[in-house]
Amino acid sequence: MTQKRSRMLGAVMAGVLALSLAACGSGSSNSSSDTSTTPTDTTKTTTDNGNSNSNEKITITFQNIYPDTTDPKNQMLQKIVKQYQTDHPNITIELDSLNTDQQKLKLKTQAASKEVPDITIVNPAAQMQPFIDADLFAPLNDMIEQNGLKDTFQKGILDYYTFNGNVYALPDGNNIGVVYYNKSLFEKAGVKVPTTFEEMVEVVKQLKAKGITPMAIGEKDSWTGSFLFMNVLLRTNGGPGFLKDVVDGKKTFEDPAFKEAVDAFQSLVQAGAFQDGVTSFDYNAGENLFKTGKTAMYFMGSWATGGIETSEAGKDNNVGVFKFPTVNGKGNPDEFMLAPGSAFAVSKNSKHLKETLDFLNYFMLNYPKETFEAKGAVGIAQTVDGDFKAAGYSDMAMDVLNLFKDVKGGDLAFDNTMNPGTAQAHLSSIQNLFVAKKDASEVAKEHQSAYEENK
Repeated sequence: MTQKRSRMLGAVMAGVLALSLAACGSGSSNSSSDTSTTPTDTTKTTTDNGNSNSNEKITITFQNIYPDTTDPKNQMLQKIVKQYQTDHPNITIELDSLNTDQQKLKLKTQAASKEVPDITIVNPAAQMQPFIDADLFAPLNDMIEQNGLKDTFQKGILDYYTFNGNVYALPDGNNIGVVYYNKSLFEKAGVKVPTTFEEMVEVVKQLKAKGITPMAIGEKDSWTGSFLFMNVLLRTNGGPGFLKDVVDGKKTFEDPAFKEAVDAFQSLVQAGAFQDGVTSFDYNAGENLFKTGKTAMYFMGSWATGGIETSEAGKDNNVGVFKFPTVNGKGNPDEFMLAPGSAFAVSKNSKHLKETLDFLNYFMLNYPKETFEAKGAVGIAQTVDGDFKAAGYSDMAMDVLNLFKDVKGGDLAFDNTMNPGTAQAHLSSIQNLFVAKKDASEVAKEHQSAYEENK
C-alpha cells in the first residue's frame, strides 16, 4: 500500500466507526432470529469447498493471536474449530496460538522462506504491504462474494485490507483506544477520573503513594507503548494528521507538537505510572495485571473489553472506562486512536487452498454470533444483530459501545501508517523511554533520521 493510500484510508476510518459501530452498539435487537442460529445451521450457507466426504486426511494450520484461554475470543475460536472438525471429520485444524509480537516475528521468518501457514494474522494498511509485494496471500474476493459474507462486514472496513482491487484479509475488529479503570482502587486512593492529562499524572502520583500500581502495559510488545504515545501526539498536535503532514512535507518529527508529546509521555513514565520491569511484560502479561486487579488503569484498544468484563477485576461492575483526555489543553477527547483490526489471510501456496478457504468462510460466518455469545463482540468488524444488554453484557461494555457514537475522527497506529523501517525505529525509540529519560529533541531527531533513511 502506498503512503498516499494509507492516508486516504485514515481519513475515512472515523466515518466507518461512527456509522457502523454506533449502530452495532445500540443495544436494540434487529434480528433476534439470526442470533439464535447454531453453528451447525450456519454451515448450510458455506461454500462446501471443504470436500467433507473425502477420505483424504487434511491438516490446516491456523496461526492466530488468541492464546489466552480466559479471553472470550479464545473460547469462540475453540468452539468454531470443534464444530467444523465434527462436520468435516477428515480435516484437522491445527491451532498455532501466539501473542501479537511472537506472531509478527514468526510470520516474518515464515514469509522469508515462503512457508506461510494456511491461515495467518496480518495487520492492515502499511503493515500488509510487504506481504502483498511478495505475493504471499490468496485473493479472497470470490470467497467473500458467496453466501453474503462480504455483507457481514461494516461498510468501508475491508478497504484497509484491499490492494489493487483484491481483498487479501478479513479483519476481526474495528476499535478505538480507551482507558479502563478499576473503580475500587480509585476509591481506595481517593481519586477521581481525570479529565486532563495533567490530572492523570496527578492521579498516578496519588495511586503510587497509596501503594497501588497506577497503569498496566505490556511493553515487551513495543506497539503497546506506541499506541499510547500516539494518543498523546493526537492531542498535542491539536487533532489528527501529524504523520500525514510529515509525509506531505508540511512538518517534520522535530515539530514542537511531537516534542511536546515526548515530554508529556515521559512525565507519565517518570511519575511511576507503570509496573516495575515494564519491558519484560508481553501484551497478555501486562493486561492480566489489570484483569486481576493489580493495577488501577489500562490504556488499550476496545477489543480488550470482553476479556476485562469477564475477569476478576471486572466483577460486580467494578471496571469503568473513560476517553483519553486533553494534553496541555490541546486536542479533543472525541478524537480517538482508531484501530482497524488484525486480520485473517490465506497462504497463496497452501497445499489445501480449497479446504482452507472453505474453513475461513465458515469461521467468519460464525464469528459474529459466537463472539457475541462469548461476550467478546464489542468492537468486532462485522455487524452484530442482538441486544447486548439483554445478552448480559456489563455496564462497562455498554459504556464502551456508547463511546463509539462519540467518535469525531482520529489517527491510525504509527506502524499502520509508516513504512516498516521507520515504524521499527519509532517502536524502539518509544520503548527506550520506559527505561531511561531522554531529551525530546534527541527523540525527535531519531525519528526524523529514520524517516529520511527509509523514504
